[in-house]
Amino acid sequence: MQTLLVTGGAGFIGGNFVYFLADETDVQIINLDKLTYAGNLDTLDPLRGNSRHVFVEGDICDRGLVRRLLGDYRVDAVVNFAAESHVDRSIDGPAAFVETNVTGTFNLLDCAREYWAGLGGSGKEGFRFLHVSTDEVYGSLGATGKFVETMPYAPNSPYSASKAASDHLVRAWYHTYGLPVLTTNCSNNYGPYQFPEKLIPLMTIKAMKGERLPIYGDGSNVRDWLYVEDHCRAIWRVLEAGRPGEVYNVGGESERTNVQVVDTLCALLDELLPDSPYRPHGQLKTFVADRPGHDARYAIDARKLQSELGWEPRESFESGMRRTLVWYLENQTWCKRVMDGSYRGERLGSR
Repeated sequence: MQTLLVTGGAGFIGGNFVYFLADETDVQIINLDKLTYAGNLDTLDPLRGNSRHVFVEGDICDRGLVRRLLGDYRVDAVVNFAAESHVDRSIDGPAAFVETNVTGTFNLLDCAREYWAGLGGSGKEGFRFLHVSTDEVYGSLGATGKFVETMPYAPNSPYSASKAASDHLVRAWYHTYGLPVLTTNCSNNYGPYQFPEKLIPLMTIKAMKGERLPIYGDGSNVRDWLYVEDHCRAIWRVLEAGRPGEVYNVGGESERTNVQVVDTLCALLDELLPDSPYRPHGQLKTFVADRPGHDARYAIDARKLQSELGWEPRESFESGMRRTLVWYLENQTWCKRVMDGSYRGERLGSR
């Protein structure tokens, strides 16, 4: 049986990947998460009692812990989701982003290198370190074109700068030490278990309460939207068959402006909540001052992943949004519990 160390596996994408592994594979999952505000054990509650899932609360910056987990469980691959990931929050407090995204990734890489160097035979040959990153490292696009893997990096926020630094470290550990690494750069994810500071869950929760739906600027900023289960399948495929040292972009082929996203969400809520006193939910939209350094457009060219590894998204934006909103409507208790801390849906990163 393969054993995977998944970091950040109580968060949004990491948690969904853990479920994918539990449902679609027979691997043993060692799930390391610090349980910051965006990581929550409620997300993993259905896995209680699953003998293939071992949860460990801890920090990827803890060298002794990471070394112990790699050795004690004879790990075959590391999949690194652990990251501070919200652009607005990075504007208010960039230090945490540097600590986790840069220092934490360095620690994982160096512990993995040490562990990998001590393996022999097929264990060493088969070991992989997969680093999950973002399209935001490439900066901002104009009205045309898409991000390809060979584009130079041009990060514009503290968040994207910290992820760019971590990507460079991963590349360096391959070229300098030979560590068999893989990097994926994905577009905007959405789906179940996303912390409600991000656009889609935040707007969904506010709309259900009849609160104003704040849209930055004129709402024309464009993102490529990727349903999280499609992303999880892509990561697994890269882990299975990706070439060490390579980067693979993962996109949903679903470019939408922010206002189009909110309009789609509102129309679906009108349909799914026919008795809501706030229908039509589109009347709740309001435009607010843009955030600093707001990139105009992202778009992913995922042809490398599609042609080399045979992956493609299964969900359209419309089908993925419907699945997402149905999940949030059916799991309002989860939303309330994960927001029991200090975050209450207020604006972040406005300075």
